[in-house]
Amino acid sequence: MVILLRRIVVTSKDLGTDVEQATYQTLHLASRAAKHLRGGIAAGDATRAGRHLRALLGCETLALVDAAGDVTVDGDDAVRAVAGRLAGEARASGRPQMQRRARIGGRETDAVAAPIVAGGVSSGAIVAFAPRVRAGLVRATGEVADWVAAQVELGELDASRAALAEAEVRALRAQISPHFIYNSLNAIASFINTDPAKARELVLEFADFTRYSFRRHGDFTTVAEELRSIDSYLKLERARFGDRLKVTLQIAPEVLSTVVPFLSIQPLVENAVRHGLEGKEGGGRITIEASDQGAFAEISVEDDGVGIDPVVLERALAGGAPGEHVGLRNVDARLRQVYGEEHGLVVETNVGAGTLVRMRVPKSQPGRAAASAGSDRVGATADRRRAPEGRMEA
Repeated sequence: MVILLRRIVVTSKDLGTDVEQATYQTLHLASRAAKHLRGGIAAGDATRAGRHLRALLGCETLALVDAAGDVTVDGDDAVRAVAGRLAGEARASGRPQMQRRARIGGRETDAVAAPIVAGGVSSGAIVAFAPRVRAGLVRATGEVADWVAAQVELGELDASRAALAEAEVRALRAQISPHFIYNSLNAIASFINTDPAKARELVLEFADFTRYSFRRHGDFTTVAEELRSIDSYLKLERARFGDRLKVTLQIAPEVLSTVVPFLSIQPLVENAVRHGLEGKEGGGRITIEASDQGAFAEISVEDDGVGIDPVVLERALAGGAPGEHVGLRNVDARLRQVYGEEHGLVVETNVGAGTLVRMRVPKSQPGRAAASAGSDRVGATADRRRAPEGRMEA
């Protein structure tokens, strides 16, 4: 017991003065409440948020009322009717509303309600109950309501970003053109009579590639998973190009488990085939490298094809014509969104000089590894072959 008391005293001293302790407690309660408000008052965990907001305001009972009028109470549930009425008045007026000496559950109490206005739209109200509501509680309730509104707005921004990311992935999926599908199936058909085993292998590759590309969940994957999809894609393209398409892979095993945005490497390879080599007489070579750069993994895709006019490329990355290098543009935008502006694609190209595209991602990404671990596996692909390691030429 003596040791326990001594630890409590030491911990208290470590927090500093009374003002520092109060500041810490306020910030701690706010951070605990924030994570329960990002989904909105209705969709979020209002019960848990209310518990922390009640402690933050130091009131007897606190009620959160959403835009639909549903009331969540932390404390005396008898306040529910009064809370709903006051919240409605606060939302209608856009200003805090007071209730003096309301009789609730056999006792008298005061209440103050403040509207929660997020993005110019009323999202609900917060109602604090106390034996006596003084000016300090009125101001504090208004400030907390504004803070809750800010959390709701941040949650809406997160939702908008997620919707944008999903739209960009859909655009990349749409990039898998009917032309590619037609060519792949045509190549498969050409082997049915002459080389049935080859035709069967290509059918499996086509199934693997489409299954991975059109999976329905998981914003992130690993370098290894992306390379498996690329392997299937290139086998289908080599069935069409034959010896005109040569591929070199230089992959450091250390980066295979690195988490990357879903469909972030494969579109770079597809861009190299479609815009680099398809228009070059005699075909050419694609080189895919993934190297360990300490805290980062650097991945590059290079082709010795026809190249891109830098003016056209700049216009495409800036959001030019929808059909111009949509794969590069969407990958660049997602990398910047996920990792920051400094992590966009680096492209070196010119007409007749081929194209080199590089991306650099952090190897350690807390919170994303779990997302990638739950991603779809590529069917029987993992059973039939491993991701490329070391150097391979084809």
